[in-house]
Amino acid sequence: MWTSEGEHMSKEGRTPSISIQPDMALERVLTLELVRVTERAAVSAARLTGRGNEKAADQAAVDAMRRELNKLPIDGTIVIGEGERDEAPMLFIGESLGTKHGPKVDIAVDPLEGTTLCAKDMPGAIATMAMAEGGTLLNAPDVYMEKIAIGPGYPKGVVDLDAAPDENIRKLAAAKGVSPGEITALILDRPRHADLIAGVRKAGAAVRLITDGDVAGVIHTADPANTGVDIYMGIGGAPEGVLAAAALRCIGGQMQCRLVLDTDEKRTRAAKMGISDPRKKYEIADMVKGDCLFAATGVTDGALLAGVKFRKDVIETETVVMRSITGTVRRIRAEHRQLSKFHLD
Repeated sequence: MWTSEGEHMSKEGRTPSISIQPDMALERVLTLELVRVTERAAVSAARLTGRGNEKAADQAAVDAMRRELNKLPIDGTIVIGEGERDEAPMLFIGESLGTKHGPKVDIAVDPLEGTTLCAKDMPGAIATMAMAEGGTLLNAPDVYMEKIAIGPGYPKGVVDLDAAPDENIRKLAAAKGVSPGEITALILDRPRHADLIAGVRKAGAAVRLITDGDVAGVIHTADPANTGVDIYMGIGGAPEGVLAAAALRCIGGQMQCRLVLDTDEKRTRAAKMGISDPRKKYEIADMVKGDCLFAATGVTDGALLAGVKFRKDVIETETVVMRSITGTVRRIRAEHRQLSKFHLD
């Protein structure tokens, strides 16, 4: 749950236990800076909501995010970017960002998660990013990734990426103290998930299908009482997987992932990034090793965040920002009156 001050607490009333070295703690001032970055990206994309042009909306978000990141007092490197898979505009892997006067940091970005959602004015598009101490985020190519995630409060290993879907549902239900019929799994609505969906339903659980937006989907597992989502399962993008892992690192939960390196070209690309085992199963601590910050701003209204609202002389945004070392979650509803900062012309 979240307290009224926005601190995320475990069932025992404590913030998640985070064990990191003191020199791996990011400066708190960067937390608010991340909010500004995702706000700018969200507003730029939101201007193209419902226009039917996914690439234009993505490009607007990318340009805004790059512009704001280059103003930050960091020596940053994109280690998880987006764009190779669908030839979208991208903040490319290896790109250097920031003023170079500040800490070395790894950056993971999805400037517009849910490009289709934005283009069609559907719920749940967000602008999101994570930042961590240099060398602590998984450096992986922009490929697909197998994922399974649950929220906090369960014994370690209660679900497993390699277990059958019905087995995971039954074990999760037992750990929660309910019948499998009271479990809801969130899954991307894709043909490749037909067998997965059938397996979940075979166990008696409900399936909630989403068209896009698996970063928010994974985050929903951390608060099942309010979202109705107990488990996230399926194959999505690797950038979204690392971003979701960063969020769960902050608020608690379990996640296992595996890169889908199903061609020689993908395995070669991964090897150049230091990935020696193409079948490695990653947990949160493998993908996010140190203190991290996570931020997301709503583009269109969704279950996680309200979308951007363009009022007369005011732009309204809602952002969630998290920090792993403290387990703090802040929700920021902002009214922006200095509109020139968004470079809307």
